[in-house]
Amino acid sequence: MVPIWLLWFLASNWVTGPEPEENDGMGLWVVIVAIVVGLYALLWSAVNRPLAQRSSLTPRTYWLLSVLATFLPSTALIIYSP
Repeated sequence: MVPIWLLWFLASNWVTGPEPEENDGMGLWVVIVAIVVGLYALLWSAVNRPLAQRSSLTPRTYWLLSVLATFLPSTALIIYSP
């Protein structure tokens, strides 16, 4: 959930712009998000490759369901947060 939330946070702040008191800009956030999302993607794919080979689903179906299962909880929390 954290990498997906970080992407949402970066996108929402990029659109609205930095706060008037914030002089650092978005450069540091881009670096942090890129590292976290990159590490998460490597771990996610390393875990899912052996599972995809053992699954009885077609590869396309397995990867689609895997991506949806990854994004669904974070997306629900982002949409329904107060």
